[in-house]
Amino acid sequence: MVTPTGITDPPTPQPIPDMPHYSPEEEVDSIYVAPNWKLVWWRFRKHRLAVGSTFIVILIAIVALLPGFFSTKDPHESVAADLLIPPQRLHFFDEGKLQLFVYAIEGARNPETLRMEWQTDYENKVLLRLFSQGYTYEILGPIETDIHLIGLIDSDSDEPFHLLGTDRLGRDQWSRLVYGTRTSLSIGLVAVLISTVLGIFLGGLSGYYGGTTDMIIQRLIELLQSLPAIPIWLALSAAMPRTWSVEQTYLAITVILALIGWTTLAREIRGRFLSLREEDFVVAAKLSGSKETRVVFRHMMPTMYSHISASVTLAIPVMIISETFLSFLGLGLRPPAISWGVLLQEAQNLQSIALAPWLLLPGLAVIITVLTMNIMGDGLRDAADPYSH
Repeated sequence: MVTPTGITDPPTPQPIPDMPHYSPEEEVDSIYVAPNWKLVWWRFRKHRLAVGSTFIVILIAIVALLPGFFSTKDPHESVAADLLIPPQRLHFFDEGKLQLFVYAIEGARNPETLRMEWQTDYENKVLLRLFSQGYTYEILGPIETDIHLIGLIDSDSDEPFHLLGTDRLGRDQWSRLVYGTRTSLSIGLVAVLISTVLGIFLGGLSGYYGGTTDMIIQRLIELLQSLPAIPIWLALSAAMPRTWSVEQTYLAITVILALIGWTTLAREIRGRFLSLREEDFVVAAKLSGSKETRVVFRHMMPTMYSHISASVTLAIPVMIISETFLSFLGLGLRPPAISWGVLLQEAQNLQSIALAPWLLLPGLAVIITVLTMNIMGDGLRDAADPYSH
């Protein structure tokens, strides 16, 4: 708006979504005094797709924390009579009333192919209920319980009940998928945690001290980045003894992924340290007599928390895909371990795809998890710089 004196008034500040209702002047002031995490949160909430993906990631994380509760059968239990049962669709209403059930399924062996063929029996229903009793499992450590989210009303019944069908050994595919979620996610989280610590420590040393330290660390990073990732994974995984236990293999795969994945974050942290060490507030902290550890962790690192959190969120899907890839090729985790890659091993041949396409469902779980984590990471990365807009 142009005033009679010819001077244009500044535009009225627009309210920020999800902020308390203030006057325009108070809103502008609240932006400048708000802590960094609050600015990031305000920006992140505007990214609706990222917020929706975050809810999905939280749900997947809850499943990974409590796989026994969400499973319906013992994931290692093999029933010879229940080989390759197709998925049984879950119904919520029975004759207009709220009642969980699946239709019964009957099998008969084909006299020509000698293959078991399954047919849905629409005359009989297998009734289900929430919070039913089943096999005993451990929850969050030594606590034992037999309560499951969904199960048979009659816990002693031997009626086949498989939401995602069974594999070639008669094991419940839904329960194995749930337990595989815990393994694959935990490998991704632990590997990213290790690589993040390495990246921050070595990248910080390189950027803060410079000189010979910077040269040595940068040449190490260049060496690791020049090596092709897939052959290195294959070589290191193949070097693991086949006699190792599941726990030893799990630890080795995690360390391998972490040692290869820290270089990118280290380069980014180095660049931030190089730009920050000459800033006025860092120089003032040094002149006031602050120790190096206080300068780094009290003054420099807080400016990088948003960037680090976004980088970590984007790195987890990469680790999950890497573990799935190695296990799928038989070079990562091996049975009796359960992960998404191990489950996808069952679908390596054309016979499994033709006769039991539901064995490919773990691949859908990988796609959903990686996609939602990447969208959430993009939202965090966009929100990490609240002053850019």
